[in-house]
Amino acid sequence: MPDDRLARFDDDLRSGTGLWATLGYRRLAWSSGTTTIAWDATPEYGFPTASGTVIQGGLVTAILDAAMGGACWTALDADQAFLTADLRVEFLRSTRVGTVTAVGTVVRRTRRVVFCEAQLFDDHDVLLAVSRCTQVVLPADGKAGRYDEPDADGAPPQDARG
Repeated sequence: MPDDRLARFDDDLRSGTGLWATLGYRRLAWSSGTTTIAWDATPEYGFPTASGTVIQGGLVTAILDAAMGGACWTALDADQAFLTADLRVEFLRSTRVGTVTAVGTVVRRTRRVVFCEAQLFDDHDVLLAVSRCTQVVLPADGKAGRYDEPDADGAPPQDARG
């Protein structure tokens, strides 16, 4: 996807009222089976320690979940949606203030589930956390369904969860 369309899609997400707007996520890239998201982790999202501010683990989990959700979305048919059934996170190092990048990837897709993983890196490409999840595939017209149609170029709709 050309950078100008990524930027426009990212701007649309951030202008809403959801998680992307609240936390200021930026989609850096997406393609079939993968999504990359950046976030500027500021001191307001952490707690002080003797060695400096550490970003709260729930917020680390949130960006990993968003990256895996975005990757999952790219593997679905237009008449499908998903919900997370299982999510695991391993915190390998403390996440500090600064820009972090989460890369979500589809590991395997079956008819009913999508297995995903994500890795979180700091601005020096140091691996901070890893995550895996199981996404249950559901009909898009059900209670967990999509609200918006994909963009004409195939980008996830603005209500996509990642």
